[in-house]
Amino acid sequence: QVQLVESGGGLVQAGGSLRLSCSASGRTFSGYIMGWFRQAPGKEREFVATVTWSSGNTNYADSVKGRFTASRDNAKNMVYLQMSSLKPEDTAVYYCAAKVGSYSRYPSNYAYWGQGTQVTVSS
Repeated sequence: QVQLVESGGGLVQAGGSLRLSCSASGRTFSGYIMGWFRQAPGKEREFVATVTWSSGNTNYADSVKGRFTASRDNAKNMVYLQMSSLKPEDTAVYYCAAKVGSYSRYPSNYAYWGQGTQVTVSS
């Protein structure tokens, strides 16, 4: 059974940095796309970034491009989201997700989800 567990969220001032971690277990993730999504209060869940487990290829939402970096450590079964130059509008619950096959930015295409970790950016 696939299990994804996020950690690393917290409160940070605007302009600061945080690194989110996602521990992945339950199977071999070769062939998987690992996604990061976020959901702010009253808003729909939105795409942030993906990283391909096998190749490390990444994709980003325009709103975070140049500020966020997604990566993975295959040996540790970990996925990361390094967030820099944080803005108050980055405040949300951040989720790690996994899907088989090709890249997608749509949450409905992801079969596995973590419980989420809160990121709050103060102005």
